[in-house]
Amino acid sequence: MVRNNLKEVMRVIYITLIFIFSLCIVNAQTNKLDSITTKQIIKKSILPVTLIGAGLIINNSEFEKNLQIDIRNKVGNDFVFHIDDYIQYIPIAELYIADILKVKSKNHWFEQTKYLIISNIITSGITHGLKNLTDKTRPNGGENSFPSGHTSFSFTNATVLFNEFHKTAPLLAYSGYLFSTTTGVFRILNNKHWLSDVLVGAGIGIIVTDIIYYIEPFKKFNPFKNTKNISFIPKISNDRYELYFSYKL
Repeated sequence: MVRNNLKEVMRVIYITLIFIFSLCIVNAQTNKLDSITTKQIIKKSILPVTLIGAGLIINNSEFEKNLQIDIRNKVGNDFVFHIDDYIQYIPIAELYIADILKVKSKNHWFEQTKYLIISNIITSGITHGLKNLTDKTRPNGGENSFPSGHTSFSFTNATVLFNEFHKTAPLLAYSGYLFSTTTGVFRILNNKHWLSDVLVGAGIGIIVTDIIYYIEPFKKFNPFKNTKNISFIPKISNDRYELYFSYKL
């Protein structure tokens, strides 16, 4: 059963990678990317691919199971601290607070919102598709463990923050990864996920978002580009997407 599930996961990832590289090739031909840009893309893919690969290797292994037992023994089998349900949203808050404070970013707030929503929709689709496909049991006995939805969501948000501010405000840009990593750690400490779930979730969130920023879908669509007193603030959770409108008089 485990072997069949792993084969299915590899098949999905293989198809996804072919789709991704096809989009990249089309976009590269359209924009005539130079070798420097190509090297940058390859360099950015190393971390998420490594995370996904490491997660697949240890998935359902004795190492992973023993690690979870050791962690729960150290923190206590009754340990529960639901901070991971909240800090996954902090990178989004940082993004829009920085915009309000006029911190220079790569894109207009509408582009940020657009790429944030698109990245989260795709990441969520991949994550929940794999959950249903693998039907891996959680450490606490629950269902649909692989990969971690909290972690993939949090790393998606952190990667949007990073892409927007890594050149103008590096400390702000990297801070999102601190919160997303903490989210992943507490998914394990709270006995909700295995290490492999978190690693693959993180890798998916990063690589999907980086691809969206590379492709830049609907790049020319921005009805608010010349409007400074209108803003939208999205609220994204695991089961709903909300958008708040703000008009400054």
